[in-house]
Amino acid sequence: MKHPSCSDPNRREFLEVVGALMGTIALPGPNALHDDLTTKKIGPIGLQLYTVRDEMKKNVATTLSRVARTGYTEVEFAGYFDHSAKDIRSQLKNTGLSAPAAHVGFPVLGREWDKIIEDAVVVGHKYLVCPWIDDKYRTVSGYKEVAELFNKAGEQTKKAGIQFAYHNHDFEFPAVDGVIPYDLLITQTDPDKVKMEMDVFWVTHGGADPLAYFKRFPGRFPLLHVKDMDGTPAKGMVDVGKGVINWRAVLGSRSLAGTKHIFVEHDQPKDPFASIRDSYRYLHALDV
Repeated sequence: MKHPSCSDPNRREFLEVVGALMGTIALPGPNALHDDLTTKKIGPIGLQLYTVRDEMKKNVATTLSRVARTGYTEVEFAGYFDHSAKDIRSQLKNTGLSAPAAHVGFPVLGREWDKIIEDAVVVGHKYLVCPWIDDKYRTVSGYKEVAELFNKAGEQTKKAGIQFAYHNHDFEFPAVDGVIPYDLLITQTDPDKVKMEMDVFWVTHGGADPLAYFKRFPGRFPLLHVKDMDGTPAKGMVDVGKGVINWRAVLGSRSLAGTKHIFVEHDQPKDPFASIRDSYRYLHALDV
């Protein structure tokens, strides 16, 4: 069979048409997929395991496996459920998950705090987070005492290569004797020793603006908790994407905030695995 040569008029016309078409197509470069993920997608999506705590009580390995199959690549612990740090590290390896952070309760300096740090090193945590301040400290003098304690706790974790952080609720935002407790905690702690894990739901629930805090204290929020709030007067908690919080604005400002990890959480989900699935799907599809 005779093939048309480049001198053939039909052949030349064909090549000209193809060339014109190719000129209109932007071919992806070798880093196109990477660029899309880093400039538009929010990155790794984590889960605070408190959301599935009842399942963790039954079987840690099975629960972590289900979390991983849902699509999550990172988790934040809230207790090891009677497992050793070495066992937890092994379970993470088996599922392909990493655990950059853990909630560890109010720091009690001394032997107890030393053991928490040792376990964190074994598991591979990069952040240890205090998730609560007791009622007895909720005065101006009490918050100042807590800030000093946080500085000391953060100084010790730093020596082990771990960052200390504090996770808020809503009680830190109404003024106490003319002072906003959350502001006091941020300004009275060393930015190098104490970071903030902002729970966006609770900040909003407390009447404050997450974006305003990002602007006032840039780089202070390496961790975010994401859960949504419905539009009712009760300000109920719902899965991410099913409420009124502007996640495009919040997560679009993650660079300003200094955010490196986000963790989905729902305190009282009716169906924990359906909840974490729906939140994951929303965040995975979100371009910001």
